[in-house]
Amino acid sequence: MVRRSKTTTEDRPTTKRVGALRGLWPFLRPYRGLAVSALLALVLTASVSLVLPIAVRRVVDGFNSGAALLDEYFGAALVITALLAIGTGARYYLVTRFGERVVADIRMAVFDRVIAMSPAFFEKILTGEIISRITTDTTLILSVIGSSVSVALRNFLIFVGGMVMLLVTSAKLTGLVLLIVPAVIVPIIVLGRRLRGLSRENQDWIASSSGSASEALLSAQTIQAFTHETRTRDRFRDVTEKSYSTANRRIRTRAMMTVIVIFLIFSGVVGVLWVGARDVRNDIMSVGELVQFVIYAVMVAGSVGALSEIWGELQRAAGATERLIELLQTKDNLEDPETPMALPRPAKGAISFADVSFHYPSRPDTSALDHVTLEIAAGETVALVGPSGAGKTTIIQLIQRFWDPETGAVSIDGVDLRQMARADFRQSIALVPQDPVIFAASARENIRFGRPEASDAEVEAAARAAHALDFLQALPDGLETYVGERGVMLSGGQKQRVAIARAMLRDAPILLLDEATSALDAASERAVQAAVEQLAQDRTTIIIAHRLATVKKADRIVVFDQGRIVAQGTHESLVAEGGLYAELARLQFTEGE
Repeated sequence: MVRRSKTTTEDRPTTKRVGALRGLWPFLRPYRGLAVSALLALVLTASVSLVLPIAVRRVVDGFNSGAALLDEYFGAALVITALLAIGTGARYYLVTRFGERVVADIRMAVFDRVIAMSPAFFEKILTGEIISRITTDTTLILSVIGSSVSVALRNFLIFVGGMVMLLVTSAKLTGLVLLIVPAVIVPIIVLGRRLRGLSRENQDWIASSSGSASEALLSAQTIQAFTHETRTRDRFRDVTEKSYSTANRRIRTRAMMTVIVIFLIFSGVVGVLWVGARDVRNDIMSVGELVQFVIYAVMVAGSVGALSEIWGELQRAAGATERLIELLQTKDNLEDPETPMALPRPAKGAISFADVSFHYPSRPDTSALDHVTLEIAAGETVALVGPSGAGKTTIIQLIQRFWDPETGAVSIDGVDLRQMARADFRQSIALVPQDPVIFAASARENIRFGRPEASDAEVEAAARAAHALDFLQALPDGLETYVGERGVMLSGGQKQRVAIARAMLRDAPILLLDEATSALDAASERAVQAAVEQLAQDRTTIIIAHRLATVKKADRIVVFDQGRIVAQGTHESLVAEGGLYAELARLQFTEGE
């Protein structure tokens, strides 16, 4: 079912000012030299632009002064044009390079932060929304850093310089121009506030649309199996239409602001031209001075119009920045200690649960584990059995410290997991999940994921031990075959054997098997079970299985029910004492077994 992230448009604070862009400073600071170079190129182009009208005035006023002088004026104009072209090219190169570098750093920083977040974080936000922020929001920031900011600064310099030159050319006409400024600024401020809120809302709906699409596409087969295509399309269409509606209001507001600003600016220019033309007729100013003033007036008017356009871009980028900084500043409920203890090496793999209780945040009224105490000796193979929801998978989750217990402690080799760096003790754990993750890469790289430095021979040995080598070599390109997104080229059983091979290659002292053989046929299950038994030797192994035939040879079987340990012992002893395990055994095994 497609759902909206809990981090919805209504929940998030809106951006109140473009000052939110200050959050980009840590990413801009390392490249100050590049920014200064771009600024110098920008100042050069703005200065050269301000010189051009003077050259035009001299050409106009000196048109009848002789061919030699006229040639000099046109030659000077050509030099100015060349400087403008070189400066503009340098500005584009430096600014664009600066923007691309900063945005690449932002993307990496956000990804680095998110990829290490605990499962609690992903309960609150859709993966598609995160992807939207990393792509769409950073693209907005790129357009601002790599273009809009430099254009804004250039237009600001032209505005200031142009106003100074207008005063120098004609104080009288400049006074008329200044009367227009308040009329232009007011709609920019009033409509700008409205535009800012709409920009943020539009970005939120785009993210929600991406999240809905991502979830639906990842569940396409389930949606088709239950003939929910129409309902899913309707949900996605609803979110997309809301995004479009918000974008339409933003576009309409911005268009209205543009119309008002341009009309006021160029109406003022027409009025100034009318007064200037009368002054030329009365010999108060020359034709060249009027042409110079008009060019400067157009430049100033154009810069104000451009600044009003760029203001909207800055507001959108401010909203995008706020959303990205929100991810970077999100507090994880799991953190490594400032001075972590090291797991003793070589790790033995002894695991201890001391009076552990835990509730999932999404199910606060139901105990996943209720005062569980469990000691697993190094090298022991322990099977966890019980009905669904009894707490078995939670045990594996806590061993990897995807969650912290609310009470009690989980330890490996006598060290509390909360006192160690997660990357440290997780290196001593190999996992085969019930729903194995197969990456969009070759079969060889999927197995090598368990130990990236492993040789090809070691990868093939792990595949052989997991009874996966034969079917992998039968693929079109053998182990180099690209298996598709989520391993679509492989069957469920083949995926699990690849995951088992990955765990075997990791060669860790702790092995976690969560229904590792659930998708295998009987023949494959027997073969893999033999490989797992061999792999489990001299390793601490925890097996979760609903099929009791796979756990009969475990050193110890621990029976869970409603988050508590209700019995433990060998298969024979548990059957003999009756209770939940005996009932499960009676339902699964025939009398002849």
